[in-house]
Amino acid sequence: MSSVPIAMAAEGETTTLAKLLQLIFLSTFWGMQIWVTFISGFIMGSNLTRHTFGFIQSKLFPSYFHLGCACAFFNLIIFALHHPSERLNEEETFQIVILFICVAFAALNAQWFGQITSEIMADMHLIEKSCGLGQDIGMSTNREAYNQLKESNPKYKAFSNQLALYHNVSSSCNLCCLICNGISLYYMAANLSRL
Repeated sequence: MSSVPIAMAAEGETTTLAKLLQLIFLSTFWGMQIWVTFISGFIMGSNLTRHTFGFIQSKLFPSYFHLGCACAFFNLIIFALHHPSERLNEEETFQIVILFICVAFAALNAQWFGQITSEIMADMHLIEKSCGLGQDIGMSTNREAYNQLKESNPKYKAFSNQLALYHNVSSSCNLCCLICNGISLYYMAANLSRL
């Protein structure tokens, strides 16, 4: 039975353990991104009440953003440790930049944009609840009532504009991380033997 080296590798080679950890961190973040971005949000948004959906997202997203940020950070560290700057080729330099961009945008989302979005949404829910709104199923039902609330309540309108801004920025950060991880997956698939 042949043994697989886990810790020892020749100088300049990446260990099997490091490769495994890179794949685990990248695939964990990628899988979370696909699930949260393209599947769970649409299912919950069309089957839960507006306030239940918002409450679940306010609890789910901080964990999602922080775990994604940790995965991106550890992936960058492992890659950088096994690819010294003096020996980087163009492709590896590009990969380091992509990993760094992913960490930066994931951190911005984890520390600011995601948190602010949840706080604004909670403030909006209080106003909606006081007006008897928020228990309708699906995010696009009863649009007229929410539009009327925006027109009649300047504070709610301001929150709505802020939510749109921060949600778009947070979504853009998430999309940037998704693209970076897609590029990283392509790089790893093309270079599995020499990660």
